[in-house]
Amino acid sequence: MTQTRFQTIPDGTNSFRRIAHRFTPGKGPALVFLPGYMSDMAGSKAKAVFDWAVANGQACLLLDYSGCGESAGDFADGTLSRWREDVLALVEVHCPGEVVFVGSSMGGWMMLLCALALPEERRAGLIGIAPAPDFTNWGYTEADKTKLAAGEIIFEANAYGPEPTPTYPGLWADGQNLLLLDQPIALTCPVRLLHGQADPDVPHEVSLRLAKALHSADVQVTLIKDGDHRLSRPGDIALILRAVAELAGAA
Repeated sequence: MTQTRFQTIPDGTNSFRRIAHRFTPGKGPALVFLPGYMSDMAGSKAKAVFDWAVANGQACLLLDYSGCGESAGDFADGTLSRWREDVLALVEVHCPGEVVFVGSSMGGWMMLLCALALPEERRAGLIGIAPAPDFTNWGYTEADKTKLAAGEIIFEANAYGPEPTPTYPGLWADGQNLLLLDQPIALTCPVRLLHGQADPDVPHEVSLRLAKALHSADVQVTLIKDGDHRLSRPGDIALILRAVAELAGAA
């Protein structure tokens, strides 16, 4: 992995935030990996995509959203809109041409939001790994939504670490303003979605709903029968890299 760099971007009046990232130059389209909720660029899938890019001379960008990983800030301040700003600021600096967004879990929602913010000619493709668009809507009970709407923080059991997973009211409210699945999604680029049917966190039906909502005629959904949410086993990584190679034009 290349050394971590830091990009300073505006954050309101006379304020800035410092975003950690790694970038390797190369041919386009540039790969941009978008981590999931409370994840960062040190994960195995991000590393696998970056290593593939280095080996194949492909431009690739990894980043930590503000308040996550090595980036400055408070995680409690994070929202999809704020993290989208992080991504787009770094994309404009490092990836001014065509881009393939690779989004894991929440990153699968982020990739849609970021792609919609770019001109159509720059959208080379999307790869969703257990994508979780609209999770603020389908991922919570009505009771929890009521608490979040009232300004309460929700804590849930965390299968991937010792500390419970928090959801902050600001993130939830922002997500509710950015829902996508119940309307046509105006993206026409190639899309590859990979989802485990044994995923306990994001039902694989979410990928099927997403495929139906997308305008693109070039959408493929790969279901891995015994796949979990992480999809980080060697065989899962191989499927991800096959999709990366295809949409990067290296297949």
